[in-house]
Amino acid sequence: MIAPACRSCGHPLTVTFCDLGLSPPSNALTDPAALDQGEYAYPLHAYACDACFLVQLEMFETPEAIFREYAYFSSYSTTWLEHAERYVGKMIAERGIVPGKRVVEIASNDGYLLQYFRTAGIDVLGVDPAENVAVVARERGVPTLAEFFGIPLAGRVRAERGAADLIVCNNVLAHVPDINDFVGGLAVLLAPDGFVTIEFPHLMRTIAGVQFDTIYHEHFSYLSLRALRPLFKRHGMEIFDVEELTTHGGSLRVFAAHTGTRPVMPAVAWVERAEQEAGLDRVATYTAFAASVVTIKHEFLRFLLKACADGATVAGYGAAAKATTLLNYCGVRADLIAYVADKSPHKQGRLIPGVRVPIVEPKHLRRRPPDYVVIFPWNIADEIRGELADLRAAGTRFASAVPALRVDER
Repeated sequence: MIAPACRSCGHPLTVTFCDLGLSPPSNALTDPAALDQGEYAYPLHAYACDACFLVQLEMFETPEAIFREYAYFSSYSTTWLEHAERYVGKMIAERGIVPGKRVVEIASNDGYLLQYFRTAGIDVLGVDPAENVAVVARERGVPTLAEFFGIPLAGRVRAERGAADLIVCNNVLAHVPDINDFVGGLAVLLAPDGFVTIEFPHLMRTIAGVQFDTIYHEHFSYLSLRALRPLFKRHGMEIFDVEELTTHGGSLRVFAAHTGTRPVMPAVAWVERAEQEAGLDRVATYTAFAASVVTIKHEFLRFLLKACADGATVAGYGAAAKATTLLNYCGVRADLIAYVADKSPHKQGRLIPGVRVPIVEPKHLRRRPPDYVVIFPWNIADEIRGELADLRAAGTRFASAVPALRVDER
């Protein structure tokens, strides 16, 4: 078998980061009418490039199949809306994005972020391949192109609308199979004195927190500053600043511009040094990750099996992609977790793919409060605990599996 090649530098991939077996696409929620039909499952095997240290999956499902109809709507998370509003305020107050400037967001979803720029009187354009979320964005007054971003689209947008002073890329670079085409597109669309911000879960935090449930087919890459700097350099761009964020279990926001147009801030060297101290420049760091994943699986299964043996009822909350990865890797079906509650109407009435655990409205939890609720989107666990405070008062205990099994006291 010929080894797959790194999607950034082209080096053969031979180092396993994490092999989670076979799993269906994370957001391909199952329709109840299709229960008598089979489902596709693909290898969920993450590799680490021992040349540039980009962690990545092979592409088994096309972006068209994954993203043309998308189940995730950003506006259903209060925490994420607050994060977006703070970001916009910061760009206006500190980075000179004022009326007269042009902002383009790639993977703009339902307009959750651009709406705040638009309210401030700034020209905006969203780009998102999912027509169903683009429709919602347009309804709230955010012009949106339902297309995939890359060099061809960047050239067309620049010719028709002008260059962008700010390009926003929140949690999208990981979703792109051809990252050279994507970054090349940023260089084409960006104004000579403009800048790009890219947010992504920091691989350093992923490893430290054993966040293996963030590995799923729509996340083609798992990113670090070390892996990104040569990628941007290849396309005539330079990372000139970086901020550490708490979102998604620990993220980075990197700032990039055309090479030589902005001074490089000390924060870039600080993060690079932290990554080196964490071992992100050593193959052994990547190969050690898999053993920690197995430990989490065993702990989680012991908890569920004991709860079942004790006659306790267990439900889940948050039909996020994390739930698909965790439940499929652990082989957990509705006999151990009866259902997963989620407040998105786009998910309710469907089932977690592969394991086929039903997804219900949150009010289902109140009809007969379960003994335990497993929180799958641990990155917004505090928000969820607040929403479900009445259940805790009624005796329900909250649990989570990552980075280690945690069961709250009553």
